[in-house]
Amino acid sequence: MNFSSAVSSVFSKYATFEGRAPRSEYWWWVLFSVAVNWATTFVDTLLFGEFYLMHYDEIQVFTPISTLVGLALIVPSIAVGVRRFHDMRHTGWWLLIGLTGIGALVIFFWFMRRGTEGPNRYGPDPLDHRPV
Repeated sequence: MNFSSAVSSVFSKYATFEGRAPRSEYWWWVLFSVAVNWATTFVDTLLFGEFYLMHYDEIQVFTPISTLVGLALIVPSIAVGVRRFHDMRHTGWWLLIGLTGIGALVIFFWFMRRGTEGPNRYGPDPLDHRPV
């Protein structure tokens, strides 16, 4: 799966928490999200300068465009994370351990592993391109 097909796949499954997502789909989505975040932060700075919705120790937090785009991307980001867990034969609820510091590192390393080969209880192998 390449960059454009991964991003379009995630957007086409915007709030779909069923099925599986291969590593490539997840990591291309992460790259897209980071790039969009940088771009919107740059545009916010150009358009609004020092304007921000919240201030915390000299750091601009919740700039207008970045906030709106971040809110638009949070649902597909969670959905692709859940589908990534499904690919490894785990429930999507494991995503909640990311709220802890060490849990985020655990998820990072888990998401680098290949998913289960062949079908599992969450669906067919997304990397299996054989005709049915």
